[in-house]
Amino acid sequence: MLEHLGEELTLRFPIGGMEIAFNLVVMAVAVAVAGGLVLLSLWIRRGLNPDPDAPLSRRAALVAAAIDFFRDQLLGGVSPQLGERLLPLVATLFLYVLLCNWIGILPIPYIVSPTQDLNVALGLALLVYGSTHYYGVRTKGVRRHVAGYFEPFPFLMPLNIIGDFGRTLSHGFRLFGNILGGALLTAVTPVVVLRIADLIPVVGGALGWAARVPLVLGLNLVFGLFFGGIQALVFALLAAAYIQVTAD
Repeated sequence: MLEHLGEELTLRFPIGGMEIAFNLVVMAVAVAVAGGLVLLSLWIRRGLNPDPDAPLSRRAALVAAAIDFFRDQLLGGVSPQLGERLLPLVATLFLYVLLCNWIGILPIPYIVSPTQDLNVALGLALLVYGSTHYYGVRTKGVRRHVAGYFEPFPFLMPLNIIGDFGRTLSHGFRLFGNILGGALLTAVTPVVVLRIADLIPVVGGALGWAARVPLVLGLNLVFGLFFGGIQALVFALLAAAYIQVTAD
């Protein structure tokens, strides 16, 4: 059944003695961001010339600059061979988390960043966790990958598994906590700035309502873009580092 839970529209399914809840707004926004990335990739692809000798178009130059950024900033510490394999995954994670973080800046009622939802953040972390095993098996083979959990001593295998999964939980909770905290800080900081400005007679008197509204919107935009970009970068960097550690 559908019900309003505060400001959230939640779809709840009772299953046995448990109840599964889905935030419909978060799901819709998360799917919309994914669809937007697909449309963006198709638009960029249409502007690429398959002829390698043709002059670079603006879209081709944009793609080349983005690839250089991903290789240098996100995969700079990864071996070149593994980096080429990880480039599509890490770049997609960065762009998806970045847009999910930034969409919450829009002054639209009920629209929040999907990464503020713990389910989305942990889902992305579990995706990275599965990718670590995929690339670990692909790079080292099943036997060597499984044997890595018995090092340096076989009796440490349970601790290695717990540490591996704990790292995944930390990955998801870090994104969730930082984005939620950043959203709260973004909402509070403009108010604090205006209160401090009111303590200064000259500044407070000059900041009428006509000036306060654009100031608040501008501060929200700046803080939102900053926090969203930093957290997307950190999430992608950690994803690449975790995969490299498992694949080595």
